[in-house]
Amino acid sequence: METLPGPRTPCLEDTVARMLLLGLVLLQVTGASGITDVVAAYNLTWKSTNFKTILEWEPKPINHVYTVQISPRLGNWKSKCFYTTDTECDLTDEIVNNVNQTYLARVFSYPADATDYAGEPQFTNSPEFTPYLETKLGQPMIQSYKQVGTKLNVTVQDAHTLVRMNGTFLSLRDVFGKDLSYILYYWKASSTGKKTAKTNTNEFLIDVDKGESYCFNVQAVIPSRKVNQKSPESLIECTSQEKGMSREMFLVIGMVVLAVIILTIILGVSLYKCRKVRRGRGGKEGSPLNAA
Repeated sequence: METLPGPRTPCLEDTVARMLLLGLVLLQVTGASGITDVVAAYNLTWKSTNFKTILEWEPKPINHVYTVQISPRLGNWKSKCFYTTDTECDLTDEIVNNVNQTYLARVFSYPADATDYAGEPQFTNSPEFTPYLETKLGQPMIQSYKQVGTKLNVTVQDAHTLVRMNGTFLSLRDVFGKDLSYILYYWKASSTGKKTAKTNTNEFLIDVDKGESYCFNVQAVIPSRKVNQKSPESLIECTSQEKGMSREMFLVIGMVVLAVIILTIILGVSLYKCRKVRRGRGGKEGSPLNAA
């Protein structure tokens, strides 16, 4: 009987070659996974209101951390928010030194456990940002108002900023000067038709109808800007002429009541005296001395 040939035993050289090839593949996969752990930041966005300025970006890190740098145009880079797992960095302290300057930021990505990382980290540049031209205007507040007769006086309170000069924090008016204007929207409380008034100061004095209550709010505006020209509108305030009329009416009624009380007292005293005099005369006429 003929014996069938058995399976061939692979030679030693083939086995070693296959092991080396498998090891190389594993090294490549491991290296690739290590590289993908560090992700470059993207969608860098400036968020700024009344010069409070924060840089935001994506994505949320998993196995890496971020460091931010900021620089004026053609200036030196300064590092902020070292090795952070956040996706935002407050850069207000850097931009308020000169709000007219144009700034650039960049976000570096590092391995999570590599505080002494010696390689070249990935980084992404932000758009340029000029605070004076681009910071958004916050919602203004009405400081005071008063309606007397046909005049309505409204005073707007300037928002404070973190911009400093000689150790003092400046207001929006201090920073923008005449570039900052306010718009007043006002209407009769009994109507929906709005009127507007503008001023490049902080005070409005407008003509209104006597005896009518008015509602109003204000909005900050920088007309010279191309973007972020207007703030949100302030909360609505209303005068109350009805209350003023009620007080006047109460005063008139009070004076009338007081006059009536005084007249009643005077009349009562007079009647009492008259009756007393009549009684005295009647007593004299009926006495025994007069009868004799």
